[in-house]
Amino acid sequence: MKEMNWDLLKREAPEWFRDAKFGLFFHWGPYSVPACENEWYSRNMYCKGLSQNLYHEKTYGPLKQFGYKEFYSGMTGTRFDAREWAALIKRAGARYGGPVTEHCDNFSLWDSTVNPVNSVRYGPHRDVMGECARAFREESIRLLATFHHQWLWGWFMSTDSEADVYDPVNEKYYGPALPLETNRYHPYRYPDAKFCRIWKEKVREVIDQYHPDVIYFDSRSNIIEEQARFDVVEHYYHEKGGTEHIITYKQEDFPKEVGVYDIECGRFSLPKPYPWQSDDRLEDNITWCMVQQPKYKPAGHIIHQLCDIVSKNGNLLLNVGPYADGSFHPEAVRILEEIGDWLALNGEAIYGTRPFVIAAEGPTTVDDADYDVGKIKEQLDKGSAVDVRSDLLGEGDYRFTTKGSALYAISMGWPEDGWFHIYALRQNGPYRGAAENITMVGCGESLAFYRDELGLHVKAPRKAPCDHAYVLKICG
Repeated sequence: MKEMNWDLLKREAPEWFRDAKFGLFFHWGPYSVPACENEWYSRNMYCKGLSQNLYHEKTYGPLKQFGYKEFYSGMTGTRFDAREWAALIKRAGARYGGPVTEHCDNFSLWDSTVNPVNSVRYGPHRDVMGECARAFREESIRLLATFHHQWLWGWFMSTDSEADVYDPVNEKYYGPALPLETNRYHPYRYPDAKFCRIWKEKVREVIDQYHPDVIYFDSRSNIIEEQARFDVVEHYYHEKGGTEHIITYKQEDFPKEVGVYDIECGRFSLPKPYPWQSDDRLEDNITWCMVQQPKYKPAGHIIHQLCDIVSKNGNLLLNVGPYADGSFHPEAVRILEEIGDWLALNGEAIYGTRPFVIAAEGPTTVDDADYDVGKIKEQLDKGSAVDVRSDLLGEGDYRFTTKGSALYAISMGWPEDGWFHIYALRQNGPYRGAAENITMVGCGESLAFYRDELGLHVKAPRKAPCDHAYVLKICG
């Protein structure tokens, strides 16, 4: 057992991560087969009276006859092609990505010797993580691995005493029978030594076999004994990799400065001095996986969200869930391609940028928000997630980024009077440059402008070069 000294594991986020700004990940598992409401189906189907439980028993029968393990075979993966996933990431303009390596349901998406319940032995009979690792790296996409399996402690414990999770022969699928209270966020009975050892061995196995560039730990990692958490980070940083690897974590599950702080569906009102990440979903349903009647947020919403996050020193990690066969909904693909088109034109104001002294101006208020422990506990009680959304941005809202000597002012709307009025860039304001030349990215000509004590006023081009958001490049 190694002595724990978290100070030795503190590190800054690597430059590639700070430059990347945008990633994609994919919730795909046996829960994609029923595609009912959300990815917590594997838990909620065992909670008598919840809507997913009622749906399950009506559709598939009693829990003692049709348990979660019966969905494995339906996760066929017949249309899963890691090269197509890589192409989608690249087309969307994302720079890193990966599958949800293991969700809360004990189904590993890699060729595991630690866990017999994996995608090689069941479901698609494919090494999903291995195929993604090869395909993504061929396209110069940084590899992400996400771990949610601390939630397995108590996850399947059912209010139905006849449920198949209590049959000892099914322990390898669901874990050991535990007191029902262990499915709480902070249980009285914390994971035992065996559970923590397996938790650690799963993470180490993925590190050793696939060498991910970034590891994302979901919330509730704090219930795992500290030594196990320390060991996986120490192994990842010191034994497997130089300075290019980084973890992301939520709440206070790991010490500050050991990795990148992640806020689920979150945002900050002000720029932060440290890099951070928000993981959110393309899905407009309150779900992270494919559901029976999927809806998706419009491209403009995601583009505005990305601009807001980047202006405040953050990255956006966006989820989209495939069908059980491994393919994506055409509307999701179309929206991701629309985002990619915007980034192909305007990416110089996003990739590789750093924050300006101020992040934003405009009439729309953006408050701090996070899918915090209180919201998680509410989801555990009700079986459905709380929706966290920000107000839509529009005309008069700007986000600022910098690169070298250039300042980028990204307008979230097209001005009705034909002039962009940026009050934060007034004379004697926070921008000390001379503003000698201003262009709009995607348009060739220099734009007319003047600057006074009220603001910087820039004449809009005759025609917008794109939709959704418009980038003014200010040099001086």
